[in-house]
Amino acid sequence: MVFRKPPDGGWGWVIVVVSFFTQFLCYGSPLAVGVLYLEWLDVFGEGKGKTAWVGSLANGIGLLASPVCSICVSSFGARPVAIFSGFMVAGGLMMSSFAPNIYFLYISYGIVVGLGCGLLYTATVTITCHYFDKHRGLALGLISTGSSVGLFIYAALQRELIDLYGLDGCLLIVGALSLNILACGSLMRPLESSDSPPPEKTCVDKVPEQYFVYHEKEKTVEENISILEKGYVDEKCANNVPDYKPDSILNKNVLSSININEKDTYKKKVVEQTNFCKQLAKRKWQLYLNYWEETMVLFKNKVFSALFVAILLFDIGGFPPSLLMEDVARSANINEDDYHMPLISIIGIMTAIGKLTLGILADFKWVNTLYLYVTTLLMTGVALFAIPFAKSYLTLAMLSGVLGFLTGNWSIFPYVTTKTVGIEKLTHAYGILMFFAGLGNSLGPPIVGWFYDWTQEYDTAFYFSGFCVLLGGFLLLLAALPCWNACTNQSSKLPPNTYSYKVASSA
Repeated sequence: MVFRKPPDGGWGWVIVVVSFFTQFLCYGSPLAVGVLYLEWLDVFGEGKGKTAWVGSLANGIGLLASPVCSICVSSFGARPVAIFSGFMVAGGLMMSSFAPNIYFLYISYGIVVGLGCGLLYTATVTITCHYFDKHRGLALGLISTGSSVGLFIYAALQRELIDLYGLDGCLLIVGALSLNILACGSLMRPLESSDSPPPEKTCVDKVPEQYFVYHEKEKTVEENISILEKGYVDEKCANNVPDYKPDSILNKNVLSSININEKDTYKKKVVEQTNFCKQLAKRKWQLYLNYWEETMVLFKNKVFSALFVAILLFDIGGFPPSLLMEDVARSANINEDDYHMPLISIIGIMTAIGKLTLGILADFKWVNTLYLYVTTLLMTGVALFAIPFAKSYLTLAMLSGVLGFLTGNWSIFPYVTTKTVGIEKLTHAYGILMFFAGLGNSLGPPIVGWFYDWTQEYDTAFYFSGFCVLLGGFLLLLAALPCWNACTNQSSKLPPNTYSYKVASSA
């Protein structure tokens, strides 16, 4: 399919609005799961590492399934996927209100809700990138703030609903609110195809390839049938039986012709079905091989290879604070009178500001988006190292704000991916990267929780988290250095649709 040039406006702004509310409704509860995490600890009495799996699965399983989500969006379109995923998110939240144990939550809240969120995230990002080119950074920043605003509101909303209706009532109400995703998804109109259609195919080109195969097979069948008929006539002539009447001979010829036509039709159908299955299997196998060949080409790009390592390590270390910060404050014995606002809400509102700010910065021509992303990684690592030294609500609130703002680099991650591999390979590459991001999201909170179960304090856990993020940032920085581009240009040309950050820094 050939899409026309992105309009950078018009219905694209409607797409931005509905994508914003889609991420607001689907990610509000999973990102603010830290409030529910404290309740699940008290209700089920399990360890911190075991209970943290619920929230980590909800935020990670959708990203782990990103390759599948990308295939679904490419095959069915953003609108059908968004509507179907709305049912998944709402149903998973409502099912979670009846959870008898923590293992049921792994499926209902972790897998069902998480997979629905992953499908919705891929759909909103993909359709937004199709509608915007020049203002893509701003558009992605706006829609990604939906999840952050959802985190800010749902953190306070879920706490209030728990006080009024209990944990079960809270999940039922939040699930009912998620049904509004269906209305948002119905407005995700796909980008119209190009007004200038591709050149008309010739009559021969319009004929499917299977026709030529079937035609050859049919011809063979017809030849075989004619040979059989000829043999049958020759045999009759040799026997020379003159006793039959003309009527009986005519009737027998008609019956023989009918039988031959039936056999002819049956054999043709068998040949057609057999060859169709063979051709279909060959084409599916070729598509499979092409997918892996394209994947290998992507990993030959040093920046892309470093990017997937960085996103994995970043999510292992950078995601746990949004889930466990409330428990960190409770473990530090902070006075409730000083607790003016939930720390998760602070992370949420600052993440929204960070996504919008970084998205706007990415649209400036003099800003190198890769180096901007690397800077956020390095600063996040430093902030994580500082958490063990925070012993008051004020310091924890400040660090929560800094971490929230830096986590806003999610808004420029699709932008960086697009500039790295090109818009044509965005869906493929983004699905792979989101798989590793989901792996990091799934492993990060349980690892931090296990560190606490072993040591009965969070200090060691956050030292480990900070080290992971810093390591990923330094690896990505090394891969993006201009000297590598110079060496590559001298040895060989870059593959098609790759992005040279040395050139892009001034473009």
